[in-house]
Amino acid sequence: MGRRVLLAGATGLVGRHCLDRLLGNDDFSRVVVLTRRPVNQRHAKLVARVIDFERLADYAELFDVDAVLCCLGTTLSKAGSKAAFEKVDYGYVKELATAAINQGVKSFLLISAMGASPYSLAFYSRVKGRAEAVVRALPFPTVHILRPSLLLGARDESRLAEDLVKPAVQLIAPFLGGPLARYRPVHADKVAALMVELAKRDERGSHIHYPATH
Repeated sequence: MGRRVLLAGATGLVGRHCLDRLLGNDDFSRVVVLTRRPVNQRHAKLVARVIDFERLADYAELFDVDAVLCCLGTTLSKAGSKAAFEKVDYGYVKELATAAINQGVKSFLLISAMGASPYSLAFYSRVKGRAEAVVRALPFPTVHILRPSLLLGARDESRLAEDLVKPAVQLIAPFLGGPLARYRPVHADKVAALMVELAKRDERGSHIHYPATH
């Protein structure tokens, strides 16, 4: 029997690549997907459920898995307000992790962001940091937190600020070496590949990864 995983956020940029890789990897025998809108894929080991993330506790039976992969996230512009953004990027992550620990899940993997810190002056980084902190405070035997820099890949929606900065960042990326290498832009599929590889491991403890350096 392969590993059983639950993936939240499978319709996002990294989540879509994660789903493709999980379904194509024989190390995984069951892939439970929780989303706010339907996924188009069909597969023998895929269990896809459109759920209300406000009521995660109602879906306890879906958390009979070895690991939870959390790719949940939105933007301020898409959310419409700071409160709505915080509900997704912190509130839903917290509820997902709590539901997982309550059902005895051993491993939790989270897509966060470069610069995440609960003490950051930047709202976005502070929310991401709080999400990391709440996951790490729960008694999971294994936690993997991925902190990508600027994500590359085809999104469903345009992000003007990212589109403006990408050419400049990609231009200077070759000069970012040593400790600065973690700041290089990284393709979403590379982040997904790392996440899926980590989901196969049983490394105890809390680990932080910078996908651009892998």
